[in-house]
Amino acid sequence: MEWLFAPFGVSFVERALWGGLLVSGICALAGTWVVLRGMAFLGDAMSHGMLPGVAVAALLDGSLFLGAVLSAGAMAGGVTALSRSSRLSQDTSIGLLFVGMLATGVILVSHSQSFAVDLTAFLFGDVLAVRSGDLVVLTVALCVAAVITVLAHRSFVALAFDPPKARTLGMRPRLAHALLLCLLTLAITASFHVVGTLLVFGLLIAPPAAVVLWARSVPMVMAGAALLGALSTVIGLLVSWHLGTAAGATIAATAVAFFFLSALAAELRGRRTPGASRSTDGSASHRPTPVPHESARKEPGYTS
Repeated sequence: MEWLFAPFGVSFVERALWGGLLVSGICALAGTWVVLRGMAFLGDAMSHGMLPGVAVAALLDGSLFLGAVLSAGAMAGGVTALSRSSRLSQDTSIGLLFVGMLATGVILVSHSQSFAVDLTAFLFGDVLAVRSGDLVVLTVALCVAAVITVLAHRSFVALAFDPPKARTLGMRPRLAHALLLCLLTLAITASFHVVGTLLVFGLLIAPPAAVVLWARSVPMVMAGAALLGALSTVIGLLVSWHLGTAAGATIAATAVAFFFLSALAAELRGRRTPGASRSTDGSASHRPTPVPHESARKEPGYTS
């Protein structure tokens, strides 16, 4: 069993493990709502929209984390403003800001003498370079994310499943949406320096998407996503250690692989379910377990 435990006896791999576990928890809390509300494109855009802030912070020798927070916050605010003040769809607004922010970031980074290194580090991260200070930041971010999730749980549920009713009940869906964007911003900015912007998206989306095919309540999705993200971290680090692959990319690829395995298992389960409905031509017809935000009104078994 030395192959299983020996890698984690190395200090930098141990820090990478703790960093990955913390990131998995943060991404599970935010990613659940991203999946339930169909906000994947926004999450992807925000993860890349951080580049201008990070570039400015790097050029000024400032805090990369603070630069990322400000840039991602500006991205979220811009999407909200464009969606309200124009006749453009939200997807169009997100796409325009996505391209604009990313292009601006590349232009800024290109002024650095280490352009390729800076951009590569930003996009792909280096989970094996996690420091003790990074773990403190991630721990604080996880605590803040947990507080937001608990306090705004009812509002998030109403916003995801029945926005008109949330407005009728006085739950202030706009405020809930703003808090959700804050939670998403926190998850992305706290995690990007660990696994990079391209790879944090994998941990943000893949584990919740895999678990939502099986879980019947929001807390179960969050708990399952956190566990699946943690398992992806452990397996990813082991594979990276023994095969010499990029650690962050291996972790994200493992999480995505778990999603496809979950989707395949859910499909096979549906085909074997007794009493499956039949189509008009007599062939078996199966409707996969629906995404909760699309079926909450139809599936009474799904709870908040």
